[in-house]
Amino acid sequence: MASMMAPETMIAGVELGGTKCIATLARGKDILRQQRWATEGPETLDRVSATLAGWQDEVPFEAIGIGSFGPLCLDPGNAHFGRIENTPKPGWAGADVHGHFARRFALPVGIDTDVGGAALAEGQWGAAMGCAVHGYATIGTGVGLGLVVDGKAVHGRLHPEAGHMRIRRTPGDMFAGACPAHGDCLEGLVGGPALAARANGALADMPDDDPLWDRVARELGEWVAMLILCVSPQRLVIGGGVLDFRPTLLAKIQVAVAANLGGYLAGLDLAALETLIVPPALGRDAGPLGAIVVGHNALMESQA
Repeated sequence: MASMMAPETMIAGVELGGTKCIATLARGKDILRQQRWATEGPETLDRVSATLAGWQDEVPFEAIGIGSFGPLCLDPGNAHFGRIENTPKPGWAGADVHGHFARRFALPVGIDTDVGGAALAEGQWGAAMGCAVHGYATIGTGVGLGLVVDGKAVHGRLHPEAGHMRIRRTPGDMFAGACPAHGDCLEGLVGGPALAARANGALADMPDDDPLWDRVARELGEWVAMLILCVSPQRLVIGGGVLDFRPTLLAKIQVAVAANLGGYLAGLDLAALETLIVPPALGRDAGPLGAIVVGHNALMESQA
């Protein structure tokens, strides 16, 4: 489980998402300053670091944490550490996100995925407090998963890329998928661009009982059931823009998970799943506060 942060420690955080970037200055979970930009090319990092430099002159902070879209190289022994790997986002493949800030600030700089950071924040202050094994899934432009075990985000060869898992297709669904790498992987079916392509009209105008939402719930329900079987989390937090936009989807996902598990796991009936699969307690602050936790962890490692 996560160790509690010292509330007086000032940390700067950068949440670098596929569509937006948020810089945050915080003591613990108390956000003091925040600024947002659209994520354009890597020059976005120059705007962010300039803002952080201005904050540093006025209110000195002790470390910087970064929660970035990926894939990321998170192996400190690899020459590509802190760089974005193969991504379809123009201009970002190979971008040295960690190095950009490490070269500009004589401070500890930590980096993780945006969902890994959000998972850490929900464990520190949110819906996964007290859980030794928990995850944070985001359903937005893309689909991501951060996993935490005993207070540490899981990294191996890379980091979880569970959004690109394939699931069984609904009979009769001929949608080819929107993922440029895999077509109809989960992200290619339920990510923002996929939903826009699958919808019969504007998503905002679709009622909650439109058949598309049932189909999406079945797809996400199978995915979440597989995660439960593989990882056995004590809590799985699901956030992101799609759930913000369509909060009724969460209950449909819980029902679909129960159907997929088929009663196999003792004690995991629908009532139990409603406490295992939950929305983020930190809301839209999960990502920005995740970067703060990543920065604090980098500070602790530098002092060890």
